[in-house]
Amino acid sequence: MIEQNLLINKQLDQLINGNLFTDAADLLFKSQLNEWQLMQENYFALKGVKEKSFWFDGFKYNVQFNPKRIKSTSADVGEEIIKSRLCFLCVENLPSQQKGVLLNEKYVLLCNPYPIFQQHFTVSLLKHRGQNIKNSIKDFLEITKQLSKKYTLIYNGPECGASAPDHLHFQALTKNLMPIENDIYQLKNDCGENIFTDEQTRVTSINDELRTLIFIEALELRSAVKFFENFYKYYSKHLLSSSEPLMNLICDYDEEFGFSLIIFLRSKHRPENYFAKEPNKLMISPAAVDLGGTLIAPREEDFNRLNKGLIQKILSEVSLDSDSFRKITKFLRVKL
Repeated sequence: MIEQNLLINKQLDQLINGNLFTDAADLLFKSQLNEWQLMQENYFALKGVKEKSFWFDGFKYNVQFNPKRIKSTSADVGEEIIKSRLCFLCVENLPSQQKGVLLNEKYVLLCNPYPIFQQHFTVSLLKHRGQNIKNSIKDFLEITKQLSKKYTLIYNGPECGASAPDHLHFQALTKNLMPIENDIYQLKNDCGENIFTDEQTRVTSINDELRTLIFIEALELRSAVKFFENFYKYYSKHLLSSSEPLMNLICDYDEEFGFSLIIFLRSKHRPENYFAKEPNKLMISPAAVDLGGTLIAPREEDFNRLNKGLIQKILSEVSLDSDSFRKITKFLRVKL
């Protein structure tokens, strides 16, 4: 069954065997774009999305009206719903037109048919296992490095925007299209406080009044894994959850500077306005891309209403509050 959903040809084999993972992703994308009508339609529609931008203190926030994302934004991820439906990330349940590329013998790279950016992939574990970053951070970082020539990797926690919390997966997006990828070092200078520094690693806490985050810069994979695992252990003690402590991740890799891992700390899944009745309802469900500076609005009325005040309200509401963030960073500074 797995083989039926994999793109298999000589050129692809040569790319994978040569560790040219980005080129293999491009080949998959071109093949799927030519052969899968749903993907063709949705990537064509992406060219017509509306966007607007707002400037906060030295950094930018984009808002994107993208009606094709309504399925993800409105996803009911309640336990009973999840149990009653077929998992759409399990290989045996994929549409017949959807093909993938095998990564590291245990993940499959798939084109996301409901894109946010120019190229958008899902990296899904072959086995059906719940969304959990604690036991998969090494995989996440390895795949980040493999795809780093053109793509940034993100992770949405099971209660932080993942529409398939029952199946471990990451997403790969066109590099440098999320504003925070370009703003992070300015944010570190303007709003950052050093938690730990040595020759291999720097850990910084950042509170920009919209988001609270931990920024790990590590030259080597093992250093990034070590400090993430330490962070996870201490964060878990402060923020109990039914699955894992609330967080979203954005990660990039550079051959000279190593890994840049952004960890957004959260207080809840969705803001109050998501559950409000009309006309106060805003169908905005922030995940990693939204926290990364591109807020996705699948309804045009919400896109038109969004302004700086509403953006600040939404993001500050789902982000960890400043007092809790100070306690956690103080604790991390002592422990690290």
